[in-house]
Amino acid sequence: MNDDLRAEIRAAVTAILDRRGEDRTGRAWKELSEGGFHLVGVPEEAGGSGGGLGELAVVVDAAAFHAVPVPVAETAFLAGWLLARSGLSVPAGMTVASLDEARGHRQDGVLRLSGRLRVPWARHAGHVVTMARCAQENLVAVIPGDAGAELVTAENLAGEPRDLLVLDGVVAAASAAAPPGLDATALLRRGALARSVQLAAAARAVLVSARRHVTEREQFGRPLARFQAVQQHLAALAAQVTAMQVSAQAAVAAVEHEDADAAVAVAAAKAATSAGARQVAAIGHQLHGALGYSSEHHLGAVTTRLWAWREEFGNESHWHDHLAAALHDRAWWPLLTGDAR
Repeated sequence: MNDDLRAEIRAAVTAILDRRGEDRTGRAWKELSEGGFHLVGVPEEAGGSGGGLGELAVVVDAAAFHAVPVPVAETAFLAGWLLARSGLSVPAGMTVASLDEARGHRQDGVLRLSGRLRVPWARHAGHVVTMARCAQENLVAVIPGDAGAELVTAENLAGEPRDLLVLDGVVAAASAAAPPGLDATALLRRGALARSVQLAAAARAVLVSARRHVTEREQFGRPLARFQAVQQHLAALAAQVTAMQVSAQAAVAAVEHEDADAAVAVAAAKAATSAGARQVAAIGHQLHGALGYSSEHHLGAVTTRLWAWREEFGNESHWHDHLAAALHDRAWWPLLTGDAR
């Protein structure tokens, strides 16, 4: 772990994301990609910027904290990871990952793909990476943005692109056999880890905003923060945000170090952050009052992401079930206390 490097990455990314003005998304993405921040964590030999998962988590955390709609999680965390794991290189331009598996067949030596794929940010992408099943092969395939697939646009609650690609014999630009263990389940778990990091960061943004608001806002001649009821709400919010951050950070560390129980750590993180998202948003809006619901206030941009990301890549119910199955007939106390080995 290189704390100095991560601090430098956070400072550089924050400087980009803090800038306001028109076309904030386009400008932020342009500057992030020019600096190579959109592919941190992807090996250089695969066309990435190098660094580890911890460094990538810093970039994803910063983007989520500032509520800037840029697809860092979809590019490096998912697409870059799929390509690097399968020995393929990241194409130039924005490359995002499909959440679904395509059907493939080979015709005259060409891999053709069909199916309906959910693809966040598809409308802006130059390439889409997808898992594909072709006869008995598990493949990772790259689809060019101009391959002729039908695009159905949609958004999540936060207004982020959550598009649908309809493929009917679309020719893959590149493909490779997926290594053992790289399948739809692994992709779901990877996405859950990314959303856990984002949820924890968005929750922290709510806490920072709430602290500032109750300190600056006065009622009956004194700051709101001086009222006991407000202090209790703020304490509950801080406790929930801390639990979300700790669970997300623990999962990132477990995956980065390839711990034997990394899958359990990811399941616990997504369950904790998805469950906490609802409480954080509720308390945050309660502390801000009507001001937090106005379109001019930053809070809404954060809480709508909490509500949307909570459901993506499995909500808390999904991952609670997964945890229950994983811990069945196991000595769970050593795992809980970190002595599973």
